[in-house]
Amino acid sequence: MSIESMKSQLSAKPGFIAALDQSGGSTPGALSHYGIPESAYHGDDEMFRLMHEMRVRIITAPSFTGDKIIAAILFERTMDGLVGEKPVPSYLWEDRGVVPFLKVDKGLEDEVDGVRLMKPIPGLDPLLARAVKLGIYGTKERSVINLANPEGIAAIAAQQFDVARQIAAHGLVPILEPEVLIKSPQKAAAEAILRDELARGLDALPGDYQVMLKLTIPETPDLYLDLVRHPRVQRVVALSGGYTLDDACTRLAANHGMIASFSRALLGELKVSMTDAEFDATLVAAIDKIYRASTIKS
Repeated sequence: MSIESMKSQLSAKPGFIAALDQSGGSTPGALSHYGIPESAYHGDDEMFRLMHEMRVRIITAPSFTGDKIIAAILFERTMDGLVGEKPVPSYLWEDRGVVPFLKVDKGLEDEVDGVRLMKPIPGLDPLLARAVKLGIYGTKERSVINLANPEGIAAIAAQQFDVARQIAAHGLVPILEPEVLIKSPQKAAAEAILRDELARGLDALPGDYQVMLKLTIPETPDLYLDLVRHPRVQRVVALSGGYTLDDACTRLAANHGMIASFSRALLGELKVSMTDAEFDATLVAAIDKIYRASTIKS
């Protein structure tokens, strides 16, 4: 796999990132929305098998290509899985032209100072080494901000940058994801504090590696424009955070330089009962909306 080709695609190609990284806690809900209730399977192994089948159906759909989807974020089990006889990361890049990323966080601590830090990530270095061998380009790490608490948000940013340094040491590009909840009663204020903390962290980064930022679409359009232009940032991407597809796309289109990294907004209308033609047509409609919002700005 050509890292330089992947870097060129992530840095400049028009398009967006598909988030296919639902993990243990969110998998039952994702399957239920897809049309597979919890009563249809027993135990984690069967649950994750069904989830893998859903993801394979998505990434093998005719419309899921690098023409508009420049990258995809995978859950660890998806990274380790196969499409036919081929590892998923190899299939994505070699057959679809989509750059593979890996979700590495292991869930969230309880809320303190208005934020939820990441839980410790045991075995991160071996996981990162395995990801490199499988052709993964970068990683994603999520924490959550609920309130505009300066101390809490500073702790979130510090933890994100600490883990990013560990990831970058393996030659991978980290995506920092300090998500501000869309239902936060102090969303705009929290976003302003976060912007400043991220700017300070970027200015203080050691070495010469780049990072990416995955952020909630801000209340103030172009709030993160200086981060988009920062020399240590390869790309700023937006999470949908629970907004509907139409709402997320409208909000994203007002933010220059930001592209989508949607999960629910991209996949929300897909159902297991659909024919392959219906499935792909539904996916095409979502892809086209998200692509336009990521490339055509108001």
